[in-house]
Amino acid sequence: MESVNNRITHTNQANTTRAFHSIRRLEKMGNDLQKMTARPKPDRSLLFLQNHYLPQAVGRHFHQNHNNNNNNTTEVTEGQRDTTSTTKKPLKPLQKGCLDRGSHKGPSDTKLTLAMLQQDWKLEILPDKRSTIPLPSSDGVQSKKMLFEKSGAVEHEAQRVKRQLSAESATRSFGVVKRSTVRKEEDGEMTPAVAASKPRLKALSLQRASLSTCSTPKRKPRKDLFSSTEVFQTVDACAIESGRQLREQKVFSVQAIAQAITHEATSELERLRAIWVWLCNNIEYDVSGYLGQSEKLCTPEQVVEAGRGVCCGYSSLCLQMCREMGIECQEVSGHSKGIGYRQGQSYQNTKSNHMWNTVKLEGQWYLLDACWGAGRVDINNQTFIKRYDDFYFLADPEDFIDSHYPDEQQWQLLESPVTLEDFEKRVFKTSEFYRLGLTLQLPKNFLIVTENGEATVSLGCRWPADFTYQISPQSSELTNGQSLGDVKDVGSSSGLLTVTRLGMRLRLMPPARGKYDIMVFARPANTLGTFSWVCSFLLECPEPKPSEEIPENPYLSWGLQPTAASLGLKQSTHSAEPVMTQTGKVQLVLQTSRPLMVLCELTHKDLDSILSKHCLATQIEPDKLTCQVLCPFRGYYRLSVFVRDYDQTSDGFQNAGNFLLHCTAGAINLNELFPSSLSSSCGPGIRTARAGLSKFSHTGTLISTQQGKCNITFHNTQDVELHAVLAKELRRPLGYPLTRHILFTHTDSKVTISVTLPEPGLYRLGLYAKTGPGQDFSPLCDFILHSSAEAPWPPFPCTFVAWRKGCVLFEPRSGWLPPCSTVCFRVRIPGVQSVSVVGEGRTSLQLNKSRVWEGEVLTGREGSQLKLAAGKGGESTEMAVIMSFDVLSDGEQQQTQTDIKCALREAENE
Repeated sequence: MESVNNRITHTNQANTTRAFHSIRRLEKMGNDLQKMTARPKPDRSLLFLQNHYLPQAVGRHFHQNHNNNNNNTTEVTEGQRDTTSTTKKPLKPLQKGCLDRGSHKGPSDTKLTLAMLQQDWKLEILPDKRSTIPLPSSDGVQSKKMLFEKSGAVEHEAQRVKRQLSAESATRSFGVVKRSTVRKEEDGEMTPAVAASKPRLKALSLQRASLSTCSTPKRKPRKDLFSSTEVFQTVDACAIESGRQLREQKVFSVQAIAQAITHEATSELERLRAIWVWLCNNIEYDVSGYLGQSEKLCTPEQVVEAGRGVCCGYSSLCLQMCREMGIECQEVSGHSKGIGYRQGQSYQNTKSNHMWNTVKLEGQWYLLDACWGAGRVDINNQTFIKRYDDFYFLADPEDFIDSHYPDEQQWQLLESPVTLEDFEKRVFKTSEFYRLGLTLQLPKNFLIVTENGEATVSLGCRWPADFTYQISPQSSELTNGQSLGDVKDVGSSSGLLTVTRLGMRLRLMPPARGKYDIMVFARPANTLGTFSWVCSFLLECPEPKPSEEIPENPYLSWGLQPTAASLGLKQSTHSAEPVMTQTGKVQLVLQTSRPLMVLCELTHKDLDSILSKHCLATQIEPDKLTCQVLCPFRGYYRLSVFVRDYDQTSDGFQNAGNFLLHCTAGAINLNELFPSSLSSSCGPGIRTARAGLSKFSHTGTLISTQQGKCNITFHNTQDVELHAVLAKELRRPLGYPLTRHILFTHTDSKVTISVTLPEPGLYRLGLYAKTGPGQDFSPLCDFILHSSAEAPWPPFPCTFVAWRKGCVLFEPRSGWLPPCSTVCFRVRIPGVQSVSVVGEGRTSLQLNKSRVWEGEVLTGREGSQLKLAAGKGGESTEMAVIMSFDVLSDGEQQQTQTDIKCALREAENE
């Protein structure tokens, strides 16, 4: 017989595959076979052995014996047969689902299957070389009765193989088995029944693992199952409306409810969706049951009738409704970061506190938690807040594991399962974190320990988002159900938040040693909605960083805002990092893509709003904005920039950036701050360009002079009428207007503004123009003049209306002339026939070859005045006064200068 078997093995090797497929064909027709044979249900241990042991251990040695009587005997051999094993034991037939579902229909499969259904057949397992248990022999054909008898040896072998399951086989898809009676409540307490059935739960877990198939389709991510939840709009509406009607009609039958809410569903996925939506909208969390104030409701019938339940109520009801709809479903117990969760808590050696579900779609398992999808618990007020959350419907395992850790590792549904220790360390993320497309960059764990008093949190984002944060001392009572208003915020002064289009970066600088809860909030960019909590961290500060107080930032982040580009800003000379200055001066330059109007705000703990206006000067140009800042105190400042389109006067200003300035030394003296009443446009810019002024000798806002005098030149291409005002705040008046220290000279298209300053300090030089006939003078720009010269300069002569375009004064330039002295006058006045200097007497000036009027003039006595006049000649004898000069003694001049110095010293002292 042994030689015959060997010969058959060699001659029929080509038919091995077809015989194997025939067995799979038999598997599909298992129900018909059971009816024909009328045998009891096969044992699960044998199923496990047939499905896992046979294909893995001896699946490559199938042989088919096909004789002339059409009797088929399938034999399984493994290497050399153990001739000492003579005992034969019949095995149970294969069940549907036990073998690989990837078989292909061969040309003779149908005939072969029919023949096998009509004949006796059996499987024989030869001994495993690693086992000492004798297995049945294959000699002879067993009867149908013997075929379904259970072999004790085979069952023992099945148990041995089960224990040898690899971690890889445990992660495959699982078949449906009877639901475990083990259920762990959300408060962590385990009932006696649960404790007693715990070994049974492990056994069922192994049985589920044994039902995994050899080849399964790859699990699709949620986004591939459905593009968006809008595809369920009809199904959702039907489930909600049907649920409302059933509640009104007091229909509490699980079967009736499942049938009613799914009548619009056309697929397994839509039926599951209807069940999910009904659960989230009709079952509320039983807070009183969770707190032990009433009996917990867990059975489906109790939960449906009461309309409330704890987590096991949701999961058991979901399980029963899915089974009513023919959807494979399991309950999963484990740990969750839900009610009572505190960052850093350990789950080691603790009972699981939550239950959820896993369902099988398209041959793969998916996760869902209707309890978390229905809303959240405000544990402080002991109320359930109904808030539908779609995230927990078929959530991807990679995201689900952040908050749910199953007792059985295979229900993580991850290729690389995480350990309980890793789960405890994971950063807590809310569903909004994933909904906003955020990713965690730093840190990788929830616990952050400062280095040199600082720590960093960094998030990436798929779409632009706004961020803010809250830092507060750690509270043992803080949970994810606690109201945000119940925690005390340390303030934004303990962190520096930077937001870009690609994410955010938060530098944390806790004010003192200790532990802090860090909560990060976000919302879609360019929206006015509220911020949603997205993730949390625990910050531990062994030693704080010695630093000064950082000003509050109500505009969310530091540096340019993510929306700055849409507002017209391209780049900045400074980033979100603190701008260090040891001189007390900072210049910020913002490049623009279009003309913008700008306003700036400067804050410091010791700086009031009035004084802050003396610390800022802005220049508005077509392609850039410049802000000059003076820091009168040491420490940190917040400089906030607001912009709008230049010509859109009806639009409001929007925050475009916030910059942190740190003055470490060289704070500016209060008497050296910018003059008051500065306009928003300092230095040449858009206004001067539109008025036709160009080619400025000084293109910036600030003009410094060590000599106390300067000349500002530019071209007036549109020949507009100009006017200038010089201003400086002094306690004591000078006795004459500061405009006497300005002299306009306008020749051709070139304009020169000559300025002499009576004392050191900062001055405002305002430039005005009439841009049209009949209009008043309107401001063009302001220059800030800074003189460090100690010696004061006298004023210019006083000019009158006749001083017009083309007039040039060469000598004398001072408006103060000494008494009884001869002074040379040289002046160019176009379009006149005579020029005279009139005082105690009259002196006519002569016109030289250079068209300059010149001559020697006796000034006269002290207190007198000389006037320069010109006449057009002809019949008119009238002469127009062009300018006047004061005749002062040396003592009067010295006294005037002394008065100026005294006023300056008084101002400095105050």
